[in-house]
Amino acid sequence: MDEQALLKLWNEKRMQIILAQVAPALVLIAVFVLAAQGTFANASDASRYLAIAVAASTGLLAVVSQFAVIREAEALLHDLDRVENASALTKKIASSRSFLSLTAAGVIGLSLVIFALVVWSVLG
Repeated sequence: MDEQALLKLWNEKRMQIILAQVAPALVLIAVFVLAAQGTFANASDASRYLAIAVAASTGLLAVVSQFAVIREAEALLHDLDRVENASALTKKIASSRSFLSLTAAGVIGLSLVIFALVVWSVLG
């Protein structure tokens, strides 16, 4: 692949990470609104567990897809690092492996915190 194709692929990987957050964000908005309205206080246990299960499964699927994209992006960075006569942009992107590692850590850390908060808000 040439430099332009690799840069295009890099942008696609970044967009995939971002888009993987949309569905869980919508689920979290719904849980937040329902919790803020006190809906879970009067809900059956089955409804509460269903809300937690939906939030967990949506979040887990997003995390898995984000990790797959991060793994692919790490390989892409290796390819970008090997481009001959690379532009400044390509060199900068190729040196951003630490940011991918930070993204992976953030995905795990924030997911755990948010899931704990979801459980707390639903079960009260």
